[in-house]
Amino acid sequence: MKMKTLLSAALLLVMSLGSTSALAATEITLFRFFGGCSDEYANVTDLSKAVGECGIIQVLTNKFNAENKDGILVKTQSVEWGVYYDRLSANVAARTPPDIAVMHRSVLPNYQVRNLLEPLGKDFAAVGIDTADFVPVAREAVTAKGEIWALPFDVHALLWHVNADLFIKAGLVDDKGQPKMPTSPAELMEHAATMKARTGKPYFAIPSGADPMPSWQYLTWVWQQGGNLVDADRKAQLESKESKEALRLLGSLYAAGHANPRHDYAGAQQAFLAGEAAVLVNGTWGVDTYAAQAKEPNVALKNYVVRDMPTLYGKDAVWSDNHTWVLPKQSKPDPAKRKAALTFLKFLYDNNLQWARTGHLPVRASVLASAEMRALPHRAEYTRTATIATALPPIEFQRGIMDVLVNELNSTWLVHKDLEVALANAQRAVSAILRRSRHR
Repeated sequence: MKMKTLLSAALLLVMSLGSTSALAATEITLFRFFGGCSDEYANVTDLSKAVGECGIIQVLTNKFNAENKDGILVKTQSVEWGVYYDRLSANVAARTPPDIAVMHRSVLPNYQVRNLLEPLGKDFAAVGIDTADFVPVAREAVTAKGEIWALPFDVHALLWHVNADLFIKAGLVDDKGQPKMPTSPAELMEHAATMKARTGKPYFAIPSGADPMPSWQYLTWVWQQGGNLVDADRKAQLESKESKEALRLLGSLYAAGHANPRHDYAGAQQAFLAGEAAVLVNGTWGVDTYAAQAKEPNVALKNYVVRDMPTLYGKDAVWSDNHTWVLPKQSKPDPAKRKAALTFLKFLYDNNLQWARTGHLPVRASVLASAEMRALPHRAEYTRTATIATALPPIEFQRGIMDVLVNELNSTWLVHKDLEVALANAQRAVSAILRRSRHR
């Protein structure tokens, strides 16, 4: 009986210690998009086995959970991209925000101006996140009113994905045999005509239906002229000479058959991979995918290279955005959870090179300049993108503004709406959106 009593006491002690340990663990919630792959990467902590955005962020989270010494458990809530911000806003409104959330630079002002995010500058200094190592475009992305509001995670931007074999066939190569990029609108049209005449293929594959890709290319050309979509007083500039010129050039490419207006996102990619277009306009996120597919025996694309956005006007610029991590304000702040969240952000900061394996550019200057970064496939071909990346000023409702651009600009090649009419319509709609922003 005494032995049974001792065993029972020992069992109770073990259970008590286990309960205490469980209570000591700090659990935090992470809201993100990037797709769902928790089953595929369940318990995987080897980062060399992670592929793509979803795989890399999932394995990073697994690795942190398995290896951190502070008893922190990050629980991921993966939300489908199309409804992500609606879900996040609903949680914030219900006073049940996650501890950490991914957020685009273009969306950050919507939350920052409403005082829904925690300022992070002092906390970053305390945990060893060196904001001085952020590349300028990344630091600018997360700064407002002299404060840091998020951890920048990447710079993602437009690139020109190039079929070098078609450039060689067209004779559009330099003295080193490399694809020759145009340096002016006139030269672009000349190159496109040469490509079509000598190869029978169009110069461009651009997602052109209900896709924002053409609007991002249009914005790039507006900025390269020194123009902007919005002036310093938050007034729309859709009918400026720079805006008209950018849309004129884009429309001319479609009108001359140098881009197919019927391509959607998948169609443009397939045309490029099938060797049916010389340049695919798409982002940093496609680099590893296209590089891998170019190695497949049944894929026509073989000689794949990447190029920074060519400068056709007087100023270097390319459309960009950033993925960032924010700490939403909590209705009942918990210092332990906040400390745990900052510990996880430091881990992500330390692993910025791993995230750059997605094709996105790192936000740390030291990582961008590293030999490890340049050793990744094709990265040395477009590191300059991080220095020319450009974005809209920090204004609210940018998603609404982009919706207007997509609807009006795309209509000029889809249903042949007059350029002046499309830009006048866009000017009115964007002006109404900006008035809402100015009145806050």
